[in-house]
Amino acid sequence: MPLEVVNVYEHPQYKNVYVVELEDGSVRLATQNLTPGHRVYGERLYQWEDKEYREWNIYRSKLAAALVKGLEELPIKPGDSILYLGAATGTTPSHISDIIGPKGRLYGVEFAPRVMREFVNLAEIRPNIFPILGDARKPREYRHLAELTDGLYADVAQPNQAEIVADNADFFLKKGGYMLMAIKARSVDVTKSPEEVFRREIQILKDRGFEIKDIVHLDPFDKDHAMIYAIYKGRD
Repeated sequence: MPLEVVNVYEHPQYKNVYVVELEDGSVRLATQNLTPGHRVYGERLYQWEDKEYREWNIYRSKLAAALVKGLEELPIKPGDSILYLGAATGTTPSHISDIIGPKGRLYGVEFAPRVMREFVNLAEIRPNIFPILGDARKPREYRHLAELTDGLYADVAQPNQAEIVADNADFFLKKGGYMLMAIKARSVDVTKSPEEVFRREIQILKDRGFEIKDIVHLDPFDKDHAMIYAIYKGRD
């Protein structure tokens, strides 16, 4: 039998993220479901005081793992517009969709057509998601499909992740906008230690106009991964 919910409250550090307390004393992260009754990736749904919450699985979402690991701040807020690179089937985008709410917009860029079909199905249920079939390495090709955005989220397993993020920021991210980037060290350079890879990627971001606010390592949830949080100051 599923465990009963005994309490739900907003996370003390991260607005619009919720903590679900269960009868066995365990806790789960959650977001308030923008589309009640609909699951995205088999996550549990919790009812509390006439509202529905979706469990935010820390083993399925690098952003959830970053929050558990103590990311300094979650800058995403209701009404924001966000460019999401590497949307895949929409696990983390769906939780960002919950947070930005009906007045927000998430432009999800995904390269693989098969994966994009699932993401399009998600967008049909969630009106604040706008799928873009495109190559994140070539932002010029989809620049007409998105506006200037408040934030940029990137989860692209490519050797030149930082350059890809910076190129997209130059096209789409407002000055003063925020950036969250999940780095998989082994996708960048398998010959270097993860710490060396992270340092190099951070330096590239700094050189391209980002002010680094925080970096958290995602072990044990995602091995050799880190989440970088930065503010875009723009190119000189």
